[in-house]
Amino acid sequence: MLNILDIIQDWIKEILRDCIMGNLDGMFNQINSEVGEVAANVGTTPAAWNAGVFSMIRNLSDTVVVPVAGIILTFVLCYELISMLMEKNNFHDFETFALYKWILKVFVAVYLVTHTFDITMAIFEVAQNVVQQSAGVITGTTSIDFAAALGDVAAQLESRC
Repeated sequence: MLNILDIIQDWIKEILRDCIMGNLDGMFNQINSEVGEVAANVGTTPAAWNAGVFSMIRNLSDTVVVPVAGIILTFVLCYELISMLMEKNNFHDFETFALYKWILKVFVAVYLVTHTFDITMAIFEVAQNVVQQSAGVITGTTSIDFAAALGDVAAQLESRC
């Protein structure tokens, strides 16, 4: 009778060991595939992610945001020029360097306003390039070698049972 109970106990232990090992094996495989999938999704450019939305945002930027920003920029720069001229007592104490400095400010401000979308997309492209370059490293170094990990788990399960 004792021999039958030992056989049943060993059989149940073997079933439980196989269930644990199968679950761990499936979990490690799923983690490996998810890391690769996440790296691919994060590395997608906005244009490749949804071309329709990207086109709409670019169109809105070119037709709405840039003109409104240009109008606001015009008011601010005109106010700054008038204030600069009035500050120096109506050209009596005026320095030409101040005018050159104002022209440089106008050039930089207009350049930034007209190229804001391009600058934003450059930031996205740099981030996407970093993600693509690191994706190979991430999927290569974080992939879990389940054979080595499970071999240790199997040995520990054997020793504890």
